[in-house]
Amino acid sequence: MEDYRKNSHWLNEALDENNTEHTELIGNTTADICIVGGGFTGLWTAIHLKNEDPAIDIAIIEKDTCGAGPSGRNGGFVLSWWGKFLTLEKLCGGEEAVRLAKASAEAVKKIGEFCSENHINAAFRQDGWLWAATNQAQIGAWEPTLAAAEKYQEYPFERWTSEEVAKKSGSERHISGVFEDVPASIQPAQLARGLRRVALQKGIRIYEKTPLTRLQKEKPVKVHTPQGTVIAQKVVLAINAWSIRFAELRKSLIVVSSDIVATEPIPNKLKEIGYDNGLTISDSRMLVHYYRTTVDGRIAFGKGGMNGLTPYGGNLGKMFDGPSRLSNDVTEWLKWTYPKLKDVKIDSSWTGPIDRSSNGLPFFGYLDGREDIIYGAGYSGNGVGPTYLGGRILSSMVLETKDEWSTCRLVRKLGRDFPPEPIRYFGGKIVRKAVVARDKAEDEGRIPGALTEYFAKFAPAGLSPFKGQKAGIKK
Repeated sequence: MEDYRKNSHWLNEALDENNTEHTELIGNTTADICIVGGGFTGLWTAIHLKNEDPAIDIAIIEKDTCGAGPSGRNGGFVLSWWGKFLTLEKLCGGEEAVRLAKASAEAVKKIGEFCSENHINAAFRQDGWLWAATNQAQIGAWEPTLAAAEKYQEYPFERWTSEEVAKKSGSERHISGVFEDVPASIQPAQLARGLRRVALQKGIRIYEKTPLTRLQKEKPVKVHTPQGTVIAQKVVLAINAWSIRFAELRKSLIVVSSDIVATEPIPNKLKEIGYDNGLTISDSRMLVHYYRTTVDGRIAFGKGGMNGLTPYGGNLGKMFDGPSRLSNDVTEWLKWTYPKLKDVKIDSSWTGPIDRSSNGLPFFGYLDGREDIIYGAGYSGNGVGPTYLGGRILSSMVLETKDEWSTCRLVRKLGRDFPPEPIRYFGGKIVRKAVVARDKAEDEGRIPGALTEYFAKFAPAGLSPFKGQKAGIKK
């Protein structure tokens, strides 16, 4: 029986509307391709593979239920990569950066079309994204990114006046910002469950409640689970934050929490304050706030990186199950951002892991240099839209197709971006403390101290770049 207490509001809603029957792997089986992870990356990869080669035999194993991981715990922002264009340019060069940014924008549209064509009721709404400032220090955080895009005659953002920002966001806390019209909002768990249904219809086998216990690196690769084994010609690791269980990937990833609360339905109050649109919003602090409305008139409000209990040694355990332990703090920030909603009740809360790379962009490659074990990770809080492209990249890598996806700069050898344990664990706590202090100083109109600024700059990139952030590119 499904334990609804550990799920997000999104997944509970999706499971209420969908058949929850599942198949577990019992015994041994074979497949051309075994995909580990039944979230967005794994499901998009499987669907792209089937579209390219309908005869290919694919088995997906998922440790819980499709949509139970980060794919069903995020804020439901479907963003492009234009907000990360400066980093893209430094990593890929201008021409490739423009191509990838445009492809990511097109992916938003394609996700909406996919939902429509496959009758996925995921509340896709393309009303854009506001990259906002809620204190004086945050103003202009976006300027280096916009300047980088404008060098190539690309103008994805529109500068809004302070009056426009306050009016369209429903709060005078927003004092400045830029708007991108491409992004959308979505019910992410409904999308994950819809992808699952389409995958099954295409003949892809999905084994849920079937965690990976051991990867036996021989030819063919053996994927061991508690009650069976998948023997596959190739394996795709699409396990998001859980990628840190592999030492090779752990050196380029750090996991932080994201905590979200959802209000009770308040459609009339949202209309009163002027925030009854589908605008997705994030501010420009380091521990970013991000929020959007829902079709039934709620606000889902999240804060990234607030939980200081970073996992030691790659063991996530059940750290991200259940309601958020920090829901009261997140609620305070919601009511600070929207003072007119101070009496609104919170219906639910949840938490989830974010797999952050040093530069905020995902990376793809071959585990231990083996072309039969392929991975993708590091979406850094912006995965709902880009996982569509991640699936394209992984599909081309699996099929050994030499195209613009398998050869793009996101497919790269990994360096050591983060230190080993225990420096990683304790250093992460120092950096997080500095980030908290920096955000607090800026909220209070103070200049952060020199030590605070120094340690805060080691923080990895998240949903969008913050002011003064380094690009974090390692060639």
